[in-house]
Amino acid sequence: MIKDIIRKIRLLRNKKKEPYLLFYNMLGFYPDKIEYYQLALHHKSAPLVAGGKRGSCNERLEFLGDAILNSVITDIIYKRFPNKQEGFLTNLRSRIVSRESLNQLAAEIGLNKHVVASKHTIKNSNNNLNGNALEALFGAIYLDQGYRKCKSFVEDYLFQHFLDWDELLENEINFKSKMLEWCHKNHLEPEFVLIDEIVVKNRHTFRTCLKIGNNVICEATGSSKKESEQKASKIAYEQINNTPDFIVKLLQSPMEEEKAEIFSE
Repeated sequence: MIKDIIRKIRLLRNKKKEPYLLFYNMLGFYPDKIEYYQLALHHKSAPLVAGGKRGSCNERLEFLGDAILNSVITDIIYKRFPNKQEGFLTNLRSRIVSRESLNQLAAEIGLNKHVVASKHTIKNSNNNLNGNALEALFGAIYLDQGYRKCKSFVEDYLFQHFLDWDELLENEINFKSKMLEWCHKNHLEPEFVLIDEIVVKNRHTFRTCLKIGNNVICEATGSSKKESEQKASKIAYEQINNTPDFIVKLLQSPMEEEKAEIFSE
C-alpha cells in the first residue's frame, strides 16, 4: 500500500518531464522505471551514452519482449476464437507478430522517430530496426508493470487504435502454416534448416533449406529467418499443387529408390 502511494507521487512529479510525456504519447500510459523504456530504444549500433556500459542496448529486452508478445497474442486470440483450430490460430498469430506487421505498428505509434541508432543503420531501409525496438518495448513494459499490463496494452490500446481484426482476418496465405498442416495430415516430418547467414553492411540475408523426411525439397533466401522459411514453404506448396505424384516421391525411401533402379536395369 505504501509502495503504491510512493509510486503514484513519483509519477505525478515526473508526468510533466519530457521523457515521460514521450512514452505516454507513444504508449498511452506513464512508465514507472523509465530506464527500461529508454534502453528499449537504444540499438547496438548507437554510441554509448555517458556512463553507459558496453553492451547497453536493446537486444536482451528484444529477446524478452518477443516471448512476451507471442504469449500475449496467443492468450488473446485463443480466447477470442474458441471454435478455431490450431492452424488458424497459428496463422493469425504469425500475421500479427510478423516483421512487416511490427515494423508498421512501430511507425504508427511513433516509435520509429525515437529509436537511437547509427545514421547508417537508420538509412538502411531493409532492416527491422523499428520492429525489433517494439519487441524490446514489450520487454520493458513487462519488467516495469508486469504481464497484465502487456496484455491490456495490446488488447485495449493497440487493437483499439492501430490493429484491425477485419484486416487481419483477410484471406492471406501463410505458406509455412499450410506446409505444416499438409505434412501433419500426411504423417510427414518437415524440417527447416538454416544453411547460411550473410551480413553485408548491417544487411542480413538468410538462406534456408526445407527438408521433408530424407528429401531436400527446396531452398530460399530472405531478409529474416522467418521470411526465408515462408519463401521455401511457398515453393514447396506450389510443387504440391502442381505435381500430382509429389507425395508419392516423398513417401519413397532412398532404399526403395535404389531397389527400383536395380530392377529397372
